[in-house]
Amino acid sequence: MPDVDVQEAIFETVKKKFGFVPNLIREMAVNPAVARVYLDAQSALATGVLSPREQQAIQLAVAVYNECHYCRASHALGSRTAGVSAADVAAIQQGALPDDARLRSLVHATWLVLDMRGSLGQSDLSSLEAEGIDRAQLYEIVASIGLKTISNYINHIAHTPIDAAFLP
Repeated sequence: MPDVDVQEAIFETVKKKFGFVPNLIREMAVNPAVARVYLDAQSALATGVLSPREQQAIQLAVAVYNECHYCRASHALGSRTAGVSAADVAAIQQGALPDDARLRSLVHATWLVLDMRGSLGQSDLSSLEAEGIDRAQLYEIVASIGLKTISNYINHIAHTPIDAAFLP
């Protein structure tokens, strides 16, 4: 059984940050260690080299790739809130590349890493570098893929209901 006090501490922290406790975090907190891994990793990535706008577009791209209904909804909202145009959010949601050149490069890189399971060849790396994606950015994309895969798979297992705050 999970430690109720630990769960409540996690919920309090999340509520202070977001104003509510998303259903995903409630589900993750069935195992508080998993919730802490997820939340701590999210905090660490917030200090990465990519902007919040770029991070949201990448996380939306991973959710689309992994067909996660919950994260698609939450990162569509997060992307719009972070300044991604509605047209670019819609494009990513449809599995297409956004019009914004920078986001197009990042989403392309994200889907390439996912398609290749990280096994990028030198020609792939050279193409990404030509698009402005350096190793630091690429490694942050890999970390985002790992983190989002955790949440996507938990949502698949739990059939997590989408929070009203994430609905249009």
